[in-house]
Amino acid sequence: MELERTALPDVVLLKPDVHGDARGFFLEYFHAERYEQLGMPFPVAQVNHSRSRRGVLRGLHYQLEHPQGKLVQVVSGEVLDVAVDIRKGSPTFGQSVSVVLSASNHQQLLVPGGFAHGFCVLSDTADFLYMCSDIYHPEDEYGIAWDDPALGIQWPGGVDFRLSEKDQRWPVLAEAGAVLPEFGA
Repeated sequence: MELERTALPDVVLLKPDVHGDARGFFLEYFHAERYEQLGMPFPVAQVNHSRSRRGVLRGLHYQLEHPQGKLVQVVSGEVLDVAVDIRKGSPTFGQSVSVVLSASNHQQLLVPGGFAHGFCVLSDTADFLYMCSDIYHPEDEYGIAWDDPALGIQWPGGVDFRLSEKDQRWPVLAEAGAVLPEFGA
């Protein structure tokens, strides 16, 4: 497995070893010991699977009392995956990183707790797996506006974005101050 630090040092792109031949391929989605050896111990408390259509944008979500680190991967289709550092006091506060995750590149993104996370589907459909470090608590869900210009996220052009009602109402980062995680907490 190859590990690549992104522009946000706590957000890591992982490139699993893919073993392929004429029959197809094999790869490990998760191996606790290997992640620990790479210096990224990741407790898996919950695994989620979503399927979405082209243009669906989910996010940008985060939690405060029960922060969920997320190890994410696309198993069908392609998405633009985004992580934003929203930790008050962080040297990279307000900065974002975007990567294309797809069934063909097999890459994973490790997004620690304290970061907002979201994605936009680029293919006709996409199946997205989330391995989460804590159980989801609906009362602890918060979000940041996906289109906040201060974040500088380069969403794909020419897309008719589809968002949930909740995701359409999140505040911009500058207005979310009281409900943001603390850096180093």
